[in-house]
Amino acid sequence: MGKLDSKVAIVSGSGRGIGREIALKLASDGASVVVNDLDAEPAKETAAAIEALGGQAVTCVGSVTEAGFADRFVQTAEEAFGGLDIIVNNAGYTWDSVIQKMTDEQWDAILDLHLKAPFQILRAAQPVISRAVKAAQQAGEPVPCRKVVNISSVAGLGGNVGQSNYAAAKAGIVGLTKTLAKEWGRYNVTVNCVAYGFILTRLTEVAAGGATLEVDGRELKVGVNPEFLEQAKTLIPLGRPGTPAEAAGAAYLFCQPESDYVSGEVLLCGGGYRI
Repeated sequence: MGKLDSKVAIVSGSGRGIGREIALKLASDGASVVVNDLDAEPAKETAAAIEALGGQAVTCVGSVTEAGFADRFVQTAEEAFGGLDIIVNNAGYTWDSVIQKMTDEQWDAILDLHLKAPFQILRAAQPVISRAVKAAQQAGEPVPCRKVVNISSVAGLGGNVGQSNYAAAKAGIVGLTKTLAKEWGRYNVTVNCVAYGFILTRLTEVAAGGATLEVDGRELKVGVNPEFLEQAKTLIPLGRPGTPAEAAGAAYLFCQPESDYVSGEVLLCGGGYRI
């Protein structure tokens, strides 16, 4: 038996990278998962990988910033699996510029993605959670501990050059986490946050210098400063960037029963690195 048997999880941005690994980790421990991605194919691939493990998964394709997405995401979990126990707000990308060159579109896009979308998903989930809690109480049954894991970054804790939009959004998600931990304690919901350091994904595994990637209809520059890639060996106490699977492990810590009395916390997953 898995620790998460009978649990239902929604994981945004879980078609690729860290989100995919989080979805697989939760499913491997028994959770049924709603997989989300901007594109249908990666979402289907993750769902198929979960099913290959013997788990259950459905997809909810689309941008978390789309009007009505949050309600559709939550509704998919209810319709497919009958409830909602774990919410992981993971979807995201970066769109960098120093502040004097950053446009309103850049600012709004990143704030909408990393802060407004998680807020909307959590708002949509509240009635579902509240109803389930009241039903358990009326039936004289124990109220199970539900979990929210929001994803932040070391940039949200200490700032980062060229990322005023991203850092502001990731700092905001910390505030949202701590507030929801206080508001939702009465539902026996823990709300925690993982702040990632340098994790190798399709956005960071190459050196900056012309590489681009199309994300949500935008052609974005990707990659990491070559000097930082080299310095990472000494700047990060563990001597290397993290893998998506290692990043997923940090989020999983907040989803398992052993963390049922941990709420309102921010866990830095960066191999010892701090900005």
